[in-house]
Amino acid sequence: MRLKEEIFKLLGGESDLSRVQYTVVDGRGGYFQNVRRIKEFSADRIVLLGRRGGVRVEGEGLSLGKYYAGDAAVFGNILCVARED
Repeated sequence: MRLKEEIFKLLGGESDLSRVQYTVVDGRGGYFQNVRRIKEFSADRIVLLGRRGGVRVEGEGLSLGKYYAGDAAVFGNILCVARED
């Protein structure tokens, strides 16, 4: 977690750990942190909510691999991730 905070500081922003944070691996899926609940789920769209806002994940063949203790793994071809406030 410290590395993320250092990166935010270098970029001139602040780390907001109450928002959903994510890393996407092209063509394979993504890892999402600070997830409180799943609002919507289908093979082409998943909406994950955090304490403050969430993210909409759009793609093809999406599935949920892991959802535990605020972490979620999404598998499939992710085409777009957008903030949901």
